[in-house]
Parts: sequence; C-alpha cells; structure tokens
Amino acid sequence: MSACFLGVMSAPARGDQVIPDIPERRTPPATPRGPDGPPLPDVGNLDGTYLWLGPTGSASRIDGEWDSTIGAELALVRVRESRRLAVLGVSFGATKWTQRDGGRLWLDAVIGTRALGPSAGITVGSFLELAELARPRAGASIGVWMFAGVTPYVRIGAVSELGAFVDLGLHIALPAWRWR
Repeated sequence: MSACFLGVMSAPARGDQVIPDIPERRTPPATPRGPDGPPLPDVGNLDGTYLWLGPTGSASRIDGEWDSTIGAELALVRVRESRRLAVLGVSFGATKWTQRDGGRLWLDAVIGTRALGPSAGITVGSFLELAELARPRAGASIGVWMFAGVTPYVRIGAVSELGAFVDLGLHIALPAWRWR
C-alpha cells in the first residue's frame, strides 16, 4: 500500500502531466445581461442620487460641559465620482442629549470631493436646540467629514444663549435608496 502511494505521489514529479491547451477566444466576451435582457449595471460605478439613512452619535462640548448625543440622520446626496465636486446634497438629523435635557434638530448642506483620495468634505447649516423647559434656541454650524466606510466628523458652531460648541462624532450612512 505504501509503495502504491509513493508511486502515485511521484508521478507528477516525473513530468508525465498532461496540460491541455486552452483555445484562443474567437468572439468577444458576452456582456452580462439581466433576466429581461438589458445589460446589468456596473457595480463599480457609484454615480447616482442616494437617500442615506443611519445612526449618528457624538461627544459634544457645550455650555462648559461635555455630553453625548445619539440620534439619526437622513441625507439626500448626488454622487459623481469623477468630478471635482463629487458629493452635493442636504442632510436632516435629530439627536437627543444623554444627560442634558432635550436634543437638537439640524438641516445642513453637504459638499464633498475625492481630490485628496477618500471622499471628504464640509457641512454648513442651521439647527434648533430643544429642551423641555426652555424655548427653542437657534444656532449655526460648520463641519468637516471623511467617508471611510463610516463617516467621522467634527462640527463647530454657536447656539443662542449657550455660546460655542464642538461635536466629535460618527455617522453610519446606509443607502436606503439609489436613483441613477
């Protein structure tokens, strides 16, 4: 049995292998087709208009104290990978403070580029700071972001009667819908 095993295992070493010749292609490869016949879309092309929805959270320094927020953001963006202005859109979000009373609603313009490698950009917008026992306070902010599978961001701004703030956060943008 050992002699048989050694004989079989040594056969490729003697050069007795048969390697078939692969015939050259005579026609171009077929374009992938969908079930109804038209070509399937290129999955490597991310160009399109997207509706993104996902959770967001941040650590915030406001009114002289650190606190955190948790919430959700909805964004409508147009992506054109090959252009200098690759991302253009708007986002609406809502968060709740974990220790402070109330939360925040915002509406931002979103602008991004791929000129530096990964998608990165700025947000500019206004918001309302809400609380149960106080009237809404208006504010404005500007932020920077970078898409790396998730989207870390830094936002600075000011709230009436509370002063300046800084947010260090993370947003997970999940594509809910895509239009080409």
